[in-house]
Amino acid sequence: MKIVIDTNVLISGILNPSGPPGRIVDFLRNGVLQPVIDDRIFSEYVDVLRREYFLRYFEESEREDVIEYLSKNSYYTSTRVVVHNVPDEGDVPFLEIALSESVPLVTGNLKHYPKRVRKGCIALSPRQFVNKYFADNPIK
Repeated sequence: MKIVIDTNVLISGILNPSGPPGRIVDFLRNGVLQPVIDDRIFSEYVDVLRREYFLRYFEESEREDVIEYLSKNSYYTSTRVVVHNVPDEGDVPFLEIALSESVPLVTGNLKHYPKRVRKGCIALSPRQFVNKYFADNPIK
């Protein structure tokens, strides 16, 4: 299944494998889920993963492994969809790609994607996503 995964969910899942974002990262690793990205999203992933702050959590080689995995296992696309009036302009690429590919957007910041700007996009928290699409193994 293809999804757009907000950077906050990806990082949270790497840092805390026991929560809902961690389950999503597990599903990414075992190929159940495939991240849908464009150059803007991939650049954000790389930028965030390479921040000095995260050196306290994992080695440089480990974060480069994550970047390499994402570069080789993501579904790359582009879009002609344009969205406006998103509370955080940094979130625009995630919504545009989710709309373009008609896939769910998983984010820890649902308030950044109010219904008025979603244009029908399914935006879910990590817990909502796991409970909806993996109902046989819900998270309490």
